Amino acid sequence: MTDRNVGPRVGPIRHMIGKLWLKVFGWNAVGEVPNIPHAVFVAHPHTTGWDLPFTLAVAWSLKMNVSWIGKNTLFKGPLKYFFRALGGVPVDRSKRGNQVKAIADALRREEACFLTIAPSGTRSKRDHWKSGFYHISREANAPLLLAFMDYSKKQGGLGPVFMPTGDIRKDMDVIRKFYDGVRGKYPENESEIRLREESEPVAIDVPIPMADAAE
Repeated sequence: MTDRNVGPRVGPIRHMIGKLWLKVFGWNAVGEVPNIPHAVFVAHPHTTGWDLPFTLAVAWSLKMNVSWIGKNTLFKGPLKYFFRALGGVPVDRSKRGNQVKAIADALRREEACFLTIAPSGTRSKRDHWKSGFYHISREANAPLLLAFMDYSKKQGGLGPVFMPTGDIRKDMDVIRKFYDGVRGKYPENESEIRLREESEPVAIDVPIPMADAAE
């Protein structure tokens, strides 16, 4: 760890926008931004399209920037600067192959990037999380940063940072403990915090970045 801030940060304008958004809605942000260059930013619960603007507001109010995955076609021409400014990271999804590796490679290419992924993959209730976030973290050698939006307390923020060990059940127990009691806007739509791999090995469940999951 160095004294120099190596993580993705935002400037004063977005910082003020984030603080103003939270003040208008009566929310507050908590947690410390880790001094690391890369992380998989785990966004949970995800039960509404409002999660994305509140996530950005919380991150910006903490002076932290978060990124999202987008099709590489979005990053051509003048618009590439706009999408880059909003935290977009281009990935070629048209190619067949290991999408987890492609996303991990994109994460590593960035000088500093906290890549936002909603493991539930949808705003509707599921009986398990998609596991890609876990495998991206392992593939990119980037830790998981647990983040939350608790609508019951009007509070969002950052929790622990940890590197997955490869013991999926043990790591998921850490995640389940952290999110215990955190409620989304629609608690009935919260997905169960469980990976299918915890019971038996299956094909990697590719994650849905929050920007896509909100559609």
